[in-house]
Amino acid sequence: MTSAKPVMIVEDDEGLSRLISDILTDDGKAVVVFHDPYRAVAAFRCEQFSLVITDIRMPGMDGIQVLEQVKRIDPNVPVIIITAHATVDVSIQALRKGADDLITKPFEAEEFLYRVRKALRNTALLEENLKLKRELFSKFRFENIIGISDGIKQVLEKVEKVAQRDLPVIIIGESGTGKELVAQAIHYNSPRKAHAFTAINCGALPQSLLESELFGYRKGAFTGAAEDRAGLLELADGGTLFLDEVVNLTADVQKALLRFLQEKEFRRLGDGRTTKVDVRIISATNTDPQKAIREGTFREDLYYRLNGITVPIPPLRERAVDIPLLVQYFIALHNKKFGTDFAGFTPDAVEILLQYHWPGNVRELANVIEACLALASGRSISKETVMQFVRPLEQEEESGEGDYHKALGLFEKEYFSALLRKTKGNVEEAARHAEINVVTLYRKIKKYQLKKDLK
Repeated sequence: MTSAKPVMIVEDDEGLSRLISDILTDDGKAVVVFHDPYRAVAAFRCEQFSLVITDIRMPGMDGIQVLEQVKRIDPNVPVIIITAHATVDVSIQALRKGADDLITKPFEAEEFLYRVRKALRNTALLEENLKLKRELFSKFRFENIIGISDGIKQVLEKVEKVAQRDLPVIIIGESGTGKELVAQAIHYNSPRKAHAFTAINCGALPQSLLESELFGYRKGAFTGAAEDRAGLLELADGGTLFLDEVVNLTADVQKALLRFLQEKEFRRLGDGRTTKVDVRIISATNTDPQKAIREGTFREDLYYRLNGITVPIPPLRERAVDIPLLVQYFIALHNKKFGTDFAGFTPDAVEILLQYHWPGNVRELANVIEACLALASGRSISKETVMQFVRPLEQEEESGEGDYHKALGLFEKEYFSALLRKTKGNVEEAARHAEINVVTLYRKIKKYQLKKDLK
């Protein structure tokens, strides 16, 4: 009898993947094979699988990273790792990351089937109890913060810790990096998750409306106040209020918000009575709050009240290693929404995406992918299609005129050349010194032909 949920096989070796598939299908199990680990993880976000079997050595994303991504999406799905070299270090690393079993190649079919059946049996009893919980909170769990880069791993580690601690949080990141998504992840994984998550963009509303939106008003408080109205603080009672672009608050609203944070109570406009609520405040900004404090536009005492814990989100250009995973994720969403069957971007098209500097971050990447898919004629999106929307950073720099761009190029060439000599050609160490992504440094090495410094 075929299982309702298929087994996912992630294996770049076509011969081995075919062998595993045959063993499992002969045992009555449905199987889906992926030779590309990025596509496998993207598919796992959109579909349900009973078991994941992944090789440990694959190009682009290894089996441990697949394990991490899968366990972040569904911690209860069993994962079996296949390896030709089951060293103690590999075994410990895999088990610590949540692997349910480790199988060494070559293996006998019967032994392999026994291990698979055992992994499935151990998780079967958990499915019914967890089904409702997955449905309720699937939209806002940690897996929606997508990435395998060190920067995203640090964000996830911090978010997981602060979610359980009822402290104010300030999220700092450029536009399009996913600040509200992080705020939602904190709320929906906190003890307040059964209560409201309420958000307001402090930079999108007219300043004259912000105070009434936050604190509410009494009938007759001002012209047009025809009835009593509760503000967002009251609506968020017991839950979380997310203040996006908080540094845009006016001085009056900052003063009123500070009073609320100190006293845990406030007054509606036109009301002499105070109202008490229990609300966790999460705020965000795409600018440096310390700069706003120095310029006198943001209160320092309010900043310290809001800044119980700071969660910085790196821009996409500093985590280019996450782009292939994000690309497959957005393609999978598009395929599911429109019933299409796009496979992905061609290698040279992906290279263009990696070379672009993404000023609009993940939001811009999502929009570009949507636009490319709208124009694509085949299953794969070409370099020519991508270049209708983005240009590689090198081409943008080369199109600049005047001495500034020449001077910048000379400086970068000398700087990275000296840094590589200093680190004796260790690119990872050089990238850490320069505080840039390794992918960015490789692009600079290619651009300025610095390979001789790697020797």
